Amino acid sequence: MTNDNNPTFRDRIVTMNEEGKRNWIFANQPKGKYYNARTIVGIILLTFLFAAPYIKIDGEPLLLFDIIHRKFVLFGVVFWPQDFHLFVIGLISIIISIVTFTVVYGRVWCGWACPQTIFMELIFRRIEYWIEGSGDQQRIRNNGEDTFDKFWRNSLKHAIFILISLVITHTMLSYFVGVETVQKYIEGSPTENFSVFVALMIFTAAFYFVFAFFREQVCSLVCPYGRLQGALVDNNTLTVIYDYKRGENRGPMRKDEDRKAVGKGDCVNCHKCTTVCPTGIDIRDGIQLECINCTACIDACDSVMERYKLPKGLIRITSKNNIENGQKFRWTPRVIAYTTLLVALIGVLVVLFNLRSDFETTILRVQGSLYQTLDDGRISNIYNYKIVNKTTKEADLSIKLLSPEGEVQLAGHMMKIKEQEKLQGAFLLKLSREQLNGASTKIMIGIYDGDELIDTIESTFVGPN
Repeated sequence: MTNDNNPTFRDRIVTMNEEGKRNWIFANQPKGKYYNARTIVGIILLTFLFAAPYIKIDGEPLLLFDIIHRKFVLFGVVFWPQDFHLFVIGLISIIISIVTFTVVYGRVWCGWACPQTIFMELIFRRIEYWIEGSGDQQRIRNNGEDTFDKFWRNSLKHAIFILISLVITHTMLSYFVGVETVQKYIEGSPTENFSVFVALMIFTAAFYFVFAFFREQVCSLVCPYGRLQGALVDNNTLTVIYDYKRGENRGPMRKDEDRKAVGKGDCVNCHKCTTVCPTGIDIRDGIQLECINCTACIDACDSVMERYKLPKGLIRITSKNNIENGQKFRWTPRVIAYTTLLVALIGVLVVLFNLRSDFETTILRVQGSLYQTLDDGRISNIYNYKIVNKTTKEADLSIKLLSPEGEVQLAGHMMKIKEQEKLQGAFLLKLSREQLNGASTKIMIGIYDGDELIDTIESTFVGPN
């Protein structure tokens, strides 16, 4: 499905000319139901992004990825290195879900939920519309003479871009160190945390460069997901497509003209779909790498169709097979395989979450140690314990022998453990000779929080043969 009028459109990306120089994109602001829906989705996601660091659940942030202290918080639930397997399975599930979604719906993520697109289209580009006018006005001003009007508009725009980049950088940092720590950085002197200050400036400069200059090149040249798309989409994938059967042969609308009689299609060749595209492509040339399924071209085309009283949907979300032979979406073996794998991974993740305990306990007999015979004839073994409190409350723990009956003697003080801290130590376990089953006896140890049994550990007790 290609455009015979432009057979060389795949020779290079749209943002590069024949000499390899940058073609700057001056996209007009689209209007329509898809753009309004995308705006609502973007506002919800932006609100969550900037508000989440301030939201607390039981004293814990909604989201925190503290790599330095190896502490991760998801929706108020604290995860420690002992829960790393949950993180791995969750990450794999996210990747598989993105793959599955792409196989069915194409690059909807890119156009509707990707931070790069949301920041660019809902913040930075709208600031340009506010200060410099529409895409056409921006192009005229950019190619015109250097004037004071052009200077102050450009200066104000970039000053705001830098300020927003600073806000984004500090917001992202709060997801890794906490909003309270970021607040201390802001209130303190840069020399007090100079390395953090330098890192913030570097990332601020990176954000500013991406959104002020690099822009759509991120999607076309850098983003690995854009490259992965080519291996995932097929003729059954739902994507933004131009109905060339209905649109060709394209031509301008003439008054009182019977387009079918003269061999014209519904495309009036207005180029509205091209002028609103944030990556600068012509969707009529077919499915292209740069297309992010933002649906801006659909809104633009539908408005033209409505004006000329032609049916909407010349550009729409459908599959290539539907355009070519009218075939509706069907469950292919690949879609079924990805979906089955995703459901299985989510099921495993749910089960592991439910089995996850509030306390992580490890009890091991001291390596290389032998049993000891006490004065009263009983046998003792020494054990090391390590307990991690994953909750947000202090706990008063105790260790008891569940099976067989015996005495536990702690080496140290009471086992009070603060919230989200680790407690480790040693204890002696004493059994009578009659309770032993040869050189090795299986035992069951219970960990109690007050009167509540919170964990059980199976171990061995060595004695005389």
